[in-house]
Amino acid sequence: MHGKRISEMIEQKRDLFIQVSDQIWEYAETRFEEFRSAELLCKTLEAEGFSVERGVGGIETAFIGSFGSGTPVVAILGEFDALSGMSQKRGCAKEEPLVPGANGHGCGHNLLGTGSLAAAVAVKQYMEENNISGTVRYYGCPGEEGGSGKTFMAREGLFDDVDFALCWHPMGYNAIMAVDSLANYQVYFRFKGKSAHAAASPHLGRSALDAVELMNIGVNYLREHIITDARVHYAITNAGGHSPNVVQANAEVLYLVRAPKVPQVQEIYERVCKIAQGAALMTETELEIVFDKACSNLVQNKTIESVMYKNFQGLGVPVFDETELQLAKEVRATLTEQERRTSVKASPDAPDMDMVDWLMPYTGDPIPLNGSTDVGDVSWITPTAQCNTACFVNGSTLHSWQWVTLGGTSIGHKGMLHAGKVMAATAIDMLNHPELIEQAKSELRQRLGSETYKNPIPAGVKPSVKK
Repeated sequence: MHGKRISEMIEQKRDLFIQVSDQIWEYAETRFEEFRSAELLCKTLEAEGFSVERGVGGIETAFIGSFGSGTPVVAILGEFDALSGMSQKRGCAKEEPLVPGANGHGCGHNLLGTGSLAAAVAVKQYMEENNISGTVRYYGCPGEEGGSGKTFMAREGLFDDVDFALCWHPMGYNAIMAVDSLANYQVYFRFKGKSAHAAASPHLGRSALDAVELMNIGVNYLREHIITDARVHYAITNAGGHSPNVVQANAEVLYLVRAPKVPQVQEIYERVCKIAQGAALMTETELEIVFDKACSNLVQNKTIESVMYKNFQGLGVPVFDETELQLAKEVRATLTEQERRTSVKASPDAPDMDMVDWLMPYTGDPIPLNGSTDVGDVSWITPTAQCNTACFVNGSTLHSWQWVTLGGTSIGHKGMLHAGKVMAATAIDMLNHPELIEQAKSELRQRLGSETYKNPIPAGVKPSVKK
């Protein structure tokens, strides 16, 4: 019953939500620099009757919009950061940057943040209409891409009084997001050497670039001796200049270390640090290690996921018209054969579809996710559940131009609005049944057992815009 009413509420304001999403798509601001995107969301929340606190947790682009008072407190999490170098024209079935080298929403966070906004607005309106007590909060969470904004916010205690949290992520299918994510550390290794003429006096120089390369070689050998579930990635962020005739005095490499649990990440990180120290010793350079960010693994909550799945079933899935399906067909034709093999089917003998039009069955068994999300830190603090809706073509990958191009079209909009409906309906179910909230909390306690949440970002580390 409430699902139908919530759907009506969101549909009545669909133009507003689409406008917000498209504006954020155009802003395409990267981590901790989402000033216009954050302000747009803040003003929209205020216009919808929320009180908004800006700059929470010491982060300029983090904010909380609140309505109501007392308990229960439901948190709806929103993201709105883009990726660098992913500019792409919208609704275009070929790779064509809007502005070469500029940013783009390659992970659909323009949709994510706005879908969560739609959910928060609908929950508020439903609470008013039905005299439901409690508090609904929209958490404006910046810097998910390479910044772990929620982990910084969690370190400041911003989720400590939340009774349960909801989020979603746009994908190429419809599902409950029951996954195991990886914890991670992101760390800069900066080497300082001594410049010299590379031909006339190379013996007087000390190459920082050599140190970076030797470190990378050492870590590549380390890969054989870490757990199979771990991942280690790096990017040389400063190669020391463009002149081969100068011994590079400064060089920097950024490492991202992932593993199923934070203690495992810590163990690998310590070994990586030793390799970096060895590289500095070999090259007689100085080493500076700068901790950038970290996040924890996700803790599943079947109690809320089951409620979310029931509401998803009742609301159905996004439905696309012929024009949208034609665009999807053209975009999907650009996928490689290997990418197409990752497509999902309703059954083994079902036809291969460009847009998924069914809801994947929910079993409660988590699917391994070799990526990471700072939603993980929230899930250690309060019961948390997420869903996915079909916003992109079947088989397309995160951080691709195909996602950027569809994230600003009606295909993305329909998935976004539908996610808002699923989250809002789930929130109302939980608010109407306090015993479910207690059950979800009990499940979280059982899953953690003797473990307690320890924020993985050291106290002195502050959010950085460097990327």
